[in-house]
Amino acid sequence: MNPQGAALHIHAAAGPDYGHVMGEGVDVSHGPILYLDDITVSFDGFRALNKLTLTVEAGELRCIIGPNGAGKTTMMDVITGKTRPDLGTAFFGQTIDLLRMTEPQIAHAGIGRKFQKPTVFENHSVFENLELAMKTDKRVKASLLTKLDSAAQDRIAETLTLIRLADQSGRLAGLLSHGQKQWLEIGMLLMQEPRLLLLDEPVAGMTDAETERTAELFNSLAGKHSLVVVEHDMDFVGRIARKVTVLHEGSVLAEGSMDTVQNDERVIEVYLGR
Repeated sequence: MNPQGAALHIHAAAGPDYGHVMGEGVDVSHGPILYLDDITVSFDGFRALNKLTLTVEAGELRCIIGPNGAGKTTMMDVITGKTRPDLGTAFFGQTIDLLRMTEPQIAHAGIGRKFQKPTVFENHSVFENLELAMKTDKRVKASLLTKLDSAAQDRIAETLTLIRLADQSGRLAGLLSHGQKQWLEIGMLLMQEPRLLLLDEPVAGMTDAETERTAELFNSLAGKHSLVVVEHDMDFVGRIARKVTVLHEGSVLAEGSMDTVQNDERVIEVYLGR
């Protein structure tokens, strides 16, 4: 699965501006945007990932399910550089070797991650949160004193509409509902123009109406972005899933459409039937 010639390309690109160079273009000419091959991670003798192999196509919306301890979070930690695997390879597109990069370089290259609990600037408005997310100077005071040009204002307006918070733009983020905070954080990620979004249990704690709107949001993002969604809510997965990967004991147990995995006897035994 390892793209040929990738290592040579990476060595040539390495240097002080490595993350910037990598972020200028993700080569998806062969289709996949993410390759994980034989990824193995052990913690004190416990194998969190066991020769995990996974490919995500450019523009795909992939759902990852599995019981607790299946390796879902560790997989995302490897992709984002938080955890280094003992064995295996991980590529973003054809040429970007994720295992040679730091967490900030990986984020700059175009991989955005959203954790289960929303993290927003609660004492700033919804608009200001999106503004802060797009700034190169991350110091809050410097960011807020910089005047936005029309292109930046248009981007924020488009994102507000996309995440359905246009009518809340002046409201303090701390006053939003749980679901609205989740949408705002997704909007903050989108302001960074990621090619791949990793979303960890995005609808946990949401109302039914918020869950439905989140499904609509994710479906609208697919194609423009690649999404990997880790989720326990099977109804939500059923609303958005094009392809589902089931993890168990650190490896892929089954993969395919929702109907395919739901009717897989191994999946029923280890997960859905519990």
